[in-house]
Amino acid sequence: MNTMANLSGLAGGVFIGLSAVLLMATIGRIAGISGIVSGLLLERPTGDSAWRLAFLLGLVSGPLALVILKLDLGNVAAEPDAIIGAPAGDVGLMLLAGLLVGIGTGIGGGCTSGHGVCGLARLSHRSLIATLTFLLVVMATVYLVRHQIGGGV
Repeated sequence: MNTMANLSGLAGGVFIGLSAVLLMATIGRIAGISGIVSGLLLERPTGDSAWRLAFLLGLVSGPLALVILKLDLGNVAAEPDAIIGAPAGDVGLMLLAGLLVGIGTGIGGGCTSGHGVCGLARLSHRSLIATLTFLLVVMATVYLVRHQIGGGV
């Protein structure tokens, strides 16, 4: 068992929970990434763009800092010396996957951070159903890709 990776995961989970609580406590907003992004990009300006932009910049600045500083806090890559693993597919496949995720979050009324972290913490029945649906679809997708399509990759 990799203790450092486990502690890094625990610390990451604590920071995700803390950020969700702080966002709710300070401005009364849910830390759902799809809602934050769509509110920033798709909705008319409502005067709350600054916090949305700051949240998203904080979201990407952590991993970028790890890469720039060459810090390894629990390697998720398959290669021992890599900080972040190679993409599983080409750029076109990743763009298609991102588009499908965006469509899915629109249909589902949110994403895993909104439903799984914030909604479950608020004991939302709708978020429980959404999170269970996410998990079942992910498990089915991994099974199909790794054992049916990918030939046991």
